[in-house]
Amino acid sequence: MSTSREHLTDVGRLLIQGADRPGILSNVTSLLSKFGANIVSLDQYSTDPEGGRYFQRTEFHLPGLGSQIEDLLAAIGETARELEMDWTLIEAKERKRVALFVSKFDHCLLDLLWRARRGSLDIDISMVISNHPDLSADVRQFGIPFVHVPVPTGGKAEAERRHLELLKGNVDFIVLARYMQILSPGFLTEVGVPVINIHHSFLPAFIGASPYQKAKDRGVKLIGATAHYVTEDLDEGPIIEQDVLRVAHSHTAEDLATRGADVERLVLAKAVDWHSEDRILRDGNTTVIFRR
Repeated sequence: MSTSREHLTDVGRLLIQGADRPGILSNVTSLLSKFGANIVSLDQYSTDPEGGRYFQRTEFHLPGLGSQIEDLLAAIGETARELEMDWTLIEAKERKRVALFVSKFDHCLLDLLWRARRGSLDIDISMVISNHPDLSADVRQFGIPFVHVPVPTGGKAEAERRHLELLKGNVDFIVLARYMQILSPGFLTEVGVPVINIHHSFLPAFIGASPYQKAKDRGVKLIGATAHYVTEDLDEGPIIEQDVLRVAHSHTAEDLATRGADVERLVLAKAVDWHSEDRILRDGNTTVIFRR
C-alpha cells in the first residue's frame, strides 16, 4: 500500500446491515447517484434472501465530500430508517488512530510497527502501552510514544484508570499485540472503541503457561492463531481471522513457538488491515468481512 493518501481524498465508505428485503441496493445506489457520487466498489451478502440478514460495504468517490457530508449523512439516515438498517459513513482520508498494548513478547508489536512505518497498514499508531518496560527502546526507535503502566497484584483498577486517561479521545481502536492481561468489563465499556486480540489456536485445550510445550507433549499436528474482537467473554469475541501451519513430530516446543509466532504476526496484521479499511461488519458474535 502506498503511503500517499491523495487517492483517498473525497472517498467515502458506507456500511449498512439489517434484515434483508427487496430494494436495499437500488435505494442506496440511487441515493449516492443523486449526490453525484461514483461507486468505486460494492460488496454485499445476505444470510438468506427470505428472512435473512443483509450486509453491504460501498466505497464511492464524491467530489467535495467534506462540504457535502452533513447533507449526505442526513439523507442516508432517512433512507436507513425507511429500510430499518443500521449504517455507518466513514471518510476514507481519516486514518484511524491505534494504541498497541503489549507485555514482553515482541513479534506482533514489532511487525505492526514495521508495517505501519512502510505504509502497508493504513493506521497511525498513537502510542504503545505495556505493563513491562522491556520493549521501550525498541518502540522508541520507531518514534512512537511508549508508556509503561505496571499492573501489580491488586492494582488492575488503578492501571486501567491510567489507561483510560491515555486513551479517551485519542484512539479509534486498540490492538492487544500479545498483552498478557485480562481487560475488565468496565474498561471495555468505558473505553468505547473496538479492541482486537491475538492468541494461539490451542485455546481452550492448552490454557495457561507453556502452551507450546503442552501441545508438543500432546502430539499436535497443527498450530495456528486467532484474531478476534474482545468482549466480556474471555477469548470468545467475534472472530476476524484464523490460520494454521502443519507441524511434525520432530519439531521441538521451541520450533512450535517460533512457527506459532509467525502465524500470529500474519493473522493479526490481516485483522488490523481489514478493520482499518472498514471491511468488517459485526453481527452478534460473528463477522462478515469483505476482503480485497
